[in-house]
Amino acid sequence: MRRVALVGLGLVVLVVALGAVQLLRPLPRLRLVSAQSLDFTVRGAPVTVPWPRGGQAAVGVDGVGLIGSSGPEQPQPIGSLAKIMTAYLILRDHPLVLGASGPLLTMTPADVTLYRADRAAGQSVVPVVAGEQLSEFQLLVGLLLPSGNNLATTLGVWDAGSLPAFVARMNQTAGRLGLTGTRYADASGDSSATVSTARDEIVLAQAAMAQPVFAQIVAMPQATLPVAGTVYNVNALVTHDGVVGVKTGYTATAGGCLVFTARRSAGGRAVLVVGAVLGQQGLRPLPAALAASRAILAAVTPRLEIVAPVGVGATLGRVPVPWGTAVAATSRRAVAVVGWSGMAVRGVLSARRLGTTLRAGQEVGTETLTVGGRRFTLPLVTAGAVGHPGLRWRLLHG
Repeated sequence: MRRVALVGLGLVVLVVALGAVQLLRPLPRLRLVSAQSLDFTVRGAPVTVPWPRGGQAAVGVDGVGLIGSSGPEQPQPIGSLAKIMTAYLILRDHPLVLGASGPLLTMTPADVTLYRADRAAGQSVVPVVAGEQLSEFQLLVGLLLPSGNNLATTLGVWDAGSLPAFVARMNQTAGRLGLTGTRYADASGDSSATVSTARDEIVLAQAAMAQPVFAQIVAMPQATLPVAGTVYNVNALVTHDGVVGVKTGYTATAGGCLVFTARRSAGGRAVLVVGAVLGQQGLRPLPAALAASRAILAAVTPRLEIVAPVGVGATLGRVPVPWGTAVAATSRRAVAVVGWSGMAVRGVLSARRLGTTLRAGQEVGTETLTVGGRRFTLPLVTAGAVGHPGLRWRLLHG
């Protein structure tokens, strides 16, 4: 009888000990897992673009990404498209606010000699005379509208002290902007050693158009300079079809080139379409580049749409709870951008290290969403709270 009692007592002690072990055992940490895949392409027929037969071209949406490109993506001469970088650097080093003229530069006999030499070489020039005073704004107008090669050199020397020094800065800036296919040999683009790609020119155009004074000038159809008189924008598309820039380029080697921007609307949102056409040949190379650009714009514009992969409160993750019901992790933000069919959407979940309880509304991770060329970081918060498990669960599962 005593032996039975001792066995029973031992069993009780064992059960109590095992229960104590279960109760004292650390709980498993909670963790965030994905609730849905955000890797997809926008549905619909691919955008068909009437690319030019020769040269290379590309088109995209400012701040969103590239829609498509054509031709061999290799550096080629770009003519006066080089002046986009020249103007970008001048405005970066000598910023102007809208309505300001900036410092005055007095034209010297050297500037006149440069003008005459460029004119004799058949280059695009803006007339200057010794003693003429031109403001920074006027020089930029002469650089970008009638495309004065002589003014590109004048501005470069004024900015950096010498043309080689300015060209070096152009190449340094190209590197910082990630223009891997771009190399400058001069400030005007007359040299065939000044090369770029359509994709690079789109990147540069977006950076340049972010400068309000640059955007103002390239949208002007004409202007008046002291000696040259009325000068006209070589980009004949400006003021037509919503085109607001950017720059033409032509040499016998480069062919006809155009970097263009146009304001468009998609789903009630204003967007800027940016494109580049390089290396157009034939009897009328520059008109060919203009015509190709208009055709690209006409094809792309109707295909722009609002892409909204995530709404506020969308369940992008969940936190499984071993002792209860899983808790949803929802987005605090919505994502809706202008896009197009075939555009890639990619999502990557990043989880925070969690404990064993959660508050309602606690941030438990993020979803990094890439839509075209834009990236969004979405905080994910819990839709409910998680408390400690009850005694029964701890005894059975702890």
